[in-house]
Amino acid sequence: MNNKTKVLIVDDSAVVRKILSSALGKYQDIEIVGTAPDPFIARNKILQLKPDVLTLDVEMPRMDGITFLRKLMTHYPIPTVMVSSLTQAGCDATLQALEVGAIDFVAKPTSRLGSDVGDVIDELHTKIKYASRAKVRVQCNSAGNGNGNSKSVRTVQPKAGTPDNGQESRQDYTVFKGTHKIILIGASTGGTEALKEVLTKMPPDSPAIAIVQHMPEMFTKAFANRLDSLCAITVKEGKHAESLIPGQAIIAPGNYHMVIKKSGAMYKVEMDQGPPVHHQRPAVDNLFDSAAKYVGPNAIGVIMTGMGDDGATGLLKMKESGAGTIAQDEDSCVVFGMPKEAIKLGAADKVVSLHNIPNSIISLINN
Repeated sequence: MNNKTKVLIVDDSAVVRKILSSALGKYQDIEIVGTAPDPFIARNKILQLKPDVLTLDVEMPRMDGITFLRKLMTHYPIPTVMVSSLTQAGCDATLQALEVGAIDFVAKPTSRLGSDVGDVIDELHTKIKYASRAKVRVQCNSAGNGNGNSKSVRTVQPKAGTPDNGQESRQDYTVFKGTHKIILIGASTGGTEALKEVLTKMPPDSPAIAIVQHMPEMFTKAFANRLDSLCAITVKEGKHAESLIPGQAIIAPGNYHMVIKKSGAMYKVEMDQGPPVHHQRPAVDNLFDSAAKYVGPNAIGVIMTGMGDDGATGLLKMKESGAGTIAQDEDSCVVFGMPKEAIKLGAADKVVSLHNIPNSIISLINN
């Protein structure tokens, strides 16, 4: 019985194709079934070779990676891991790929990241294995839009003071009974879309939110900017010693741990570049541990889709400190790793679908 994950590598660079196929082929649980220099050749090889996972470059000749991915997710959904350049254009394109249906991504190595090819290959190997077991969001073409949309529907909530032009549907905002609470959220694989689902439903008077999403430098800033354009609350990449205030979500910057500290009657975030935890920096456990220590029963902890076990013990500490805790359920997770481990430890007060997380947060805060 062959338990190897069959991988097709799609990249316009012959050098990259050779490096990836040679390096990944050394793993006993990976089988490189082929490579392709562009989407047209890739399409034929997908039908012929039937790979389990695709690695896909964003920038390619004849058809860009996003357009190809959109067509793929509409007609032949397959778990895909993007290989992205660490540029502003690369970050934006990667976030778009995750919206379209890519499972995860790796950043090409640069001296700024301090990564070498070996680090990237190890990361890519891990993400390929998780992608092979992940849920792929099937795309469908909607009337009047040939680009294809996910089956899930999102309600856009303009920021306070933004005129409603009637083009977007709106929901009535829930008014919180108090904003002294702090919401802490941790996510990894599948988390970019999951966070978008949650944060776009948070009302303008939401308590302060601190987020760790496993993501490299530059990508966290682009991700925060993207969410900020969609949400009623303000979303930004965090800065050292920044205060947590209602109506604002702070995302830990890539390559920096983020923790909460008490500052008088206020809470603030602090950043550091301590050793990785669970191979991650930022790590969800660091954020959750600090919330258990400094926020206690005034905290709400949420752990969502992601590979590994980062955040599980931290969520348990939060629960033991009197915080309300929520874990995303298996059916709505792209990868049921982090929530599963938290649930096994008994760390979650509630286990709910992604769609119900915002209401569960509101319920815990108001009750």
